[in-house]
Amino acid sequence: MHAWTLVWIAIVLEVAGTTCMKLSDGFTRVWPSVLIFVFYAAAFATLTLALKRLDVGLVYAVWAGAGTVLVAIIGVILFREPVTVLRVFSIALIVAGVVGLSVGGEHP
Repeated sequence: MHAWTLVWIAIVLEVAGTTCMKLSDGFTRVWPSVLIFVFYAAAFATLTLALKRLDVGLVYAVWAGAGTVLVAIIGVILFREPVTVLRVFSIALIVAGVVGLSVGGEHP
């Protein structure tokens, strides 16, 4: 499997785990609480496989940045969290930072 495909699978698994954190209601709901650990374990395992072939700095930036953006979007859509200009600007900065790391880290 392509290494970047593994990174995107890891991102989706991490976002699912983070969403389950909210759904667990502070570990008071059993299944979302269990799924936190299942999704995070799968995310780290998948990310570890991707890191066999990719640079850790870039991969972690993409994983963390994309996860943050996706969780913020899920927060707005699923949990009705507020959308503010500052939040949108901050998300844009995260995306710009990941793009900067990607472009700036190319090997000659």
